Amino acid sequence: MGLLHGPGTRSETGINALSCEFGDTVPLFSCRGRFLSVRHHTSHLARDRHYRSTRYEADEADEADEASTLNIAIFGSGYVGLVTAACFSDAGNDVLCVDIDAARVEGLTLGDCPIHEPGLPDLLEANAQAGRLRFTTSAAQGVAHGLYRFIAVGTPPCEDGSADLQYVLAVANSKGQHMREQHLVIGKSTVPVGAADHVHATIASQLHARDARIAFEVVSNPEFLKEGAAVSDFNNPDRIVVGVSSPKATQLMLTLYAPFNRNHDRVIVMHVRSSELTKYAANAMLANKISFMNEMANVADALGAKIEKVRLGIGSDPRIGFQFIYPGCGYGGSCFPKNVKALIQTTAKVGYRTAVLESLEAVNHRQKKTLFEKMQKHFGDLRGKTIALWGLAFKPRTDDMREAPSRTLMEAVWAAGGRIRAFDPVAIDEARRLYGERADLYLAASPEDAGADALAIVTEWRIFHSPNFERLSRVINQPLILMDAIFTIPSRCAAPGLPTTPSDEERDDDPPSGSCARQLSSHCTLAGEEKVEQGIIQQIHVTDPSWSLDLAHRRVSPARSCGPRTSRIRACPLRAAG
Repeated sequence: MGLLHGPGTRSETGINALSCEFGDTVPLFSCRGRFLSVRHHTSHLARDRHYRSTRYEADEADEADEASTLNIAIFGSGYVGLVTAACFSDAGNDVLCVDIDAARVEGLTLGDCPIHEPGLPDLLEANAQAGRLRFTTSAAQGVAHGLYRFIAVGTPPCEDGSADLQYVLAVANSKGQHMREQHLVIGKSTVPVGAADHVHATIASQLHARDARIAFEVVSNPEFLKEGAAVSDFNNPDRIVVGVSSPKATQLMLTLYAPFNRNHDRVIVMHVRSSELTKYAANAMLANKISFMNEMANVADALGAKIEKVRLGIGSDPRIGFQFIYPGCGYGGSCFPKNVKALIQTTAKVGYRTAVLESLEAVNHRQKKTLFEKMQKHFGDLRGKTIALWGLAFKPRTDDMREAPSRTLMEAVWAAGGRIRAFDPVAIDEARRLYGERADLYLAASPEDAGADALAIVTEWRIFHSPNFERLSRVINQPLILMDAIFTIPSRCAAPGLPTTPSDEERDDDPPSGSCARQLSSHCTLAGEEKVEQGIIQQIHVTDPSWSLDLAHRRVSPARSCGPRTSRIRACPLRAAG
């Protein structure tokens, strides 16, 4: 799939030995795909800086004019598409974003950002006002807009878990129908290995139907953005993975990412299929670490060990590290669950069973049920019970509820006859969109909306880190708090002078996604091993490993250096006198 080749004959290496003619241009490749020479003086390509009346010799290219503006078209205005469009336009490029959703395009044109992502609305507004970022529903306009054409549409899961490529291939069809000049097709969507081949075949088929011989190459350029930090991740990437089939495509991608690759070389060039697999492998590895620690947490619970000490013990090994080894109630979001399932299906199609991936998916599915199981064990019958839920998004700093553990909990409570009163700083509208108006769901305007029998804290928003226990005591009818863990407290939750503000050390430790560790970071002063002062706290089940039980100093406090992912693992009951 080398650049500057059309639907001609392909060599054993997958590179055309001789591309089609393009005006007066006859690009030549060796049998190994090595670029030999190309001439062109095509005026309509002059707006792209790397095609200005150039002559390329073997492995040599003229230096790009860095002062010039690149024209970039991005198909898809979802999460990845918008972040990519905003950041490329903010680097001075002329970006056209294409989407078939007319209402979405109209909203974006008027300045409405359809997703919650810190920093993104400001970037969209600033670059739209500067004229560097525009939105359209016209595929023809997008295809005609410069050399670089990104595919950043969704790849939702099919019923069997495999990735649905219908939207990706629909964009490829549009490109083949409207293509008039050579260009680079860049896959930004998360796709299974081999998807670029399907995109190439789809475009080539449309060109063949038109009897058009136009050069193009399909490149894989997966995204590694974290929701809640996507703008920062794009502008300061830890790696830029590029899957190409020709040296020229490599040079074009280096030119494109030059503004984001200034400090040191972050570009990793590889074959297209390797690039596609890298995205899946990265997410599978992170999901594997999470599920492994959840499994170890359950093992620690059964054996009477403290998972927090285990975490510190293994995380101190630099080969393991501390990231993503915090037990929690399971991973969610748009990436990990979907990508793990898609990779399982991809390997199954080639006759290989990924036992590790199947196991971690099973562990994650089980972990999401943990909070409900603890709640059911406490109450017995949940019919008529109202559960307050803090946190709906699968992680903080986003409104994304896809595969969120909160959804598993809510739906289980409803199935058991209970009701939900939920609060989230930004995901309320998303919850309303997903579930609509229903009698057993109340979407609260504040965390302390009264009238619940228990409180479950599912997402580690900072607003939940230091709750007001006195106020909390008036909103919980029964003494039960769950934070991926169980804290049982009475109707009066705070004594006069009880500190509720975390220390500077604790506040600065901003946890990543996946748990509610250290949410209740207040110190609970105790009078003795079996007696609690003033009857304030009758019983505490400390199952969150980020909390430590210090009877010598008569307090339950957050463990130092604890991370974000909580656990339901270690029970340390304190029995009140009488």
